[in-house]
Amino acid sequence: MILMTRDLASASSDYSKVFGCEPVWRGVHDDLGTENAIFSFNNLYLEILAPRTKGAGADFVNSVIDSDGEGLAGLAFEASDLGRLKEKLSEKKVPTKKIVSGISLDSHQQKYRSWRNLFFSRDLTRGLFIFAINHESEKLQGSNESRSKIDRLDHVVVHTNDPDGFISLYRDKFGIKLSLDQTVEKWGGRMLFFRLNRTTIEVIGEIEKDGIPKDSFWGLAWSVSDLEAVHRRLKDIGVEVSNIRDGRKPRTIVCTVKSHTRGVPTLLIENLDR
Repeated sequence: MILMTRDLASASSDYSKVFGCEPVWRGVHDDLGTENAIFSFNNLYLEILAPRTKGAGADFVNSVIDSDGEGLAGLAFEASDLGRLKEKLSEKKVPTKKIVSGISLDSHQQKYRSWRNLFFSRDLTRGLFIFAINHESEKLQGSNESRSKIDRLDHVVVHTNDPDGFISLYRDKFGIKLSLDQTVEKWGGRMLFFRLNRTTIEVIGEIEKDGIPKDSFWGLAWSVSDLEAVHRRLKDIGVEVSNIRDGRKPRTIVCTVKSHTRGVPTLLIENLDR
């Protein structure tokens, strides 16, 4: 997941409080004019990305923030063989851009990381910033386990006005498992669940027959092993949270994080059966 901001230090500090851990990587991308901080969890990274100097990357981040404001802005899928992925997508008539290489220096650790990216046009992804990535460096390890920190991402919420088109792209072309397609009569839309890597892309579909197909990120839900401990830690350090309540799913409890998320709607979930 990628969050964009113009103030990396402040956003990193905010999310360190929410997550209960520090970033495992603080890098600069001199060729792109950007800098980042990466938090590592059991099933993904969350990257906070910001402009640093002049460059194509900085221009892109600034344009996204100018258009949508700071917050949740991108999603990267890990792939072991980008060349093969590009071929398979081409066979399905999916246009892709050229594979590009990247490098980052963490001056605090005096270490480099490298990777390769395969980007998709925002016309294809209906407004979302989506790409595939192949990490050439070793996996970044998270901090020591603590019952008062975040464990993993449970789900990301996406809004769409074209559920059928979303299924066509993510299931039929990208090959992501669709595990739920349910009509919700209460509000006249559809709910889709796509599952991969122990997380869910939860899609809220409100059909607009005459609208241009468009998708947008909405929020994140994080899984914790001890919600009471996390809730207590957050209140003690001045992060605003709701009271703990029963979740929508049976045998879950949840609370909402109301500050320090840079505008990203954020839910914490504990599964009581684990």
